[in-house]
Amino acid sequence: MEVYSKKQQIISAINALRHKNQTLGLVPTMGALHRGHLQLVKKALENNNMVVVSIFVNPTQFDNKEDLEKYPRTLEKDVALLKTVNKTNILVYAPTVDDMYDGLTVSQKFDFDGLEFEMEGKFRNGHFDGVGTIVKRFFEIIKPNNAYFGEKDFQQLAIIKKLVEKHNIPVNIVGCKIHREVNGLAMSSRNTRLKPEHKAEAPFIYKTLKTAKQHFGIKSANKVTEWVEKRFAKNDLLQLEYFIIADAKTLKPIKRKSNKKTYRAFIAVYADDIRLIDNIALN
Repeated sequence: MEVYSKKQQIISAINALRHKNQTLGLVPTMGALHRGHLQLVKKALENNNMVVVSIFVNPTQFDNKEDLEKYPRTLEKDVALLKTVNKTNILVYAPTVDDMYDGLTVSQKFDFDGLEFEMEGKFRNGHFDGVGTIVKRFFEIIKPNNAYFGEKDFQQLAIIKKLVEKHNIPVNIVGCKIHREVNGLAMSSRNTRLKPEHKAEAPFIYKTLKTAKQHFGIKSANKVTEWVEKRFAKNDLLQLEYFIIADAKTLKPIKRKSNKKTYRAFIAVYADDIRLIDNIALN
């Protein structure tokens, strides 16, 4: 399995494949790979001849310097894990910050038709400009036929679809279901940083989402939100940042239920200093 650290190297490798009319999938990651990432890679391998897995901790999408510094970086382990899936049809692109940003580590400014101002956008200043910048650069360098993103970051998935639409980027975006631990906790690279007591308590997040979904069938969105907030107010280990029921298409908070719309519940929770997000389809 080849690991490339420079854009010209990966471009040359991809160009060699292009001559063989190979279809190419891209799975962008920030490393610290887990089984959820591997499911994205497997899905990409099912649909493409070759798959590029990018491993890059993107500084411009972090609004918290400490979070950036503590984010796990485990390249050797990640490559070993990818080899358990496929040793010949995966290329790894693990660039440096300078290679990606050419010495100027700043975000491009984007207009995502308001998607960027909801939920995560309200709590993470500049986050989606950073996401848009790095994903657009990966698309320009790798030129994949298909790119794969998990629904755990549902807002990010919606924004990347909008990025492709507004910038006329010829790539098919594939959303993949959330992969969870046996206890229901959504898989995340940040889970490795959880203290034992917080890891034991973290499944409370998904349990609450599932019950909120049941309540949504018979109660108003405001009543469901109040119930969730009260649940977390009684929890000593998990601090609720937000719980929002939103239109799955526009991501705007619900005002009144409509049978013609689909809704999702979105949640962000702090377990000590580790921030965890999750979401669930409600109808």
